[in-house]
Amino acid sequence: MITIIAAIAKNNALGKDNDLIWHLPEDLKRFKRITSGNYILMGRNTFESIGKPLPNRTTIIITRSKEYFKDGCLIANSLEEAVKMVEEDKQAFIIGGAQIYKYALENNIADVLDLTLVHHQFEADVFFPEIDFNIWEETKREDFKADEKNKYDYSFVQFKKKN
Repeated sequence: MITIIAAIAKNNALGKDNDLIWHLPEDLKRFKRITSGNYILMGRNTFESIGKPLPNRTTIIITRSKEYFKDGCLIANSLEEAVKMVEEDKQAFIIGGAQIYKYALENNIADVLDLTLVHHQFEADVFFPEIDFNIWEETKREDFKADEKNKYDYSFVQFKKKN
């Protein structure tokens, strides 16, 4: 199963200047818990913004460059190639960036969308693609209010493809 996992704002903002815009510790804890022990697929810019392979996950970096190499990571030259590399795994996650998300949605690659919806608008230069609700249906939702550690209201929402 291929899951797109992302945190997006009300205006579909993902990031700015190759970095996250907000800090929600609960979202980061959940991301770590859900993705640990699995493959994570990401574009080169997303990897560069993280800076290193994430612990207890197998990182696949998607890049057009045939010469690109990062210690401790697998390299794929397309999202399709990355997906073939994880065929034996029960669960793999596409974790960004915007171009990879857009391509995955347009080409029907993901089975599940696992989104953290941040109930705030942000200035951004990278955005999550529009979700076609004719294709996706909400199957699970947990809503949370801002608190001393998490500055914004947010929801964990899961979508599955309609049959």
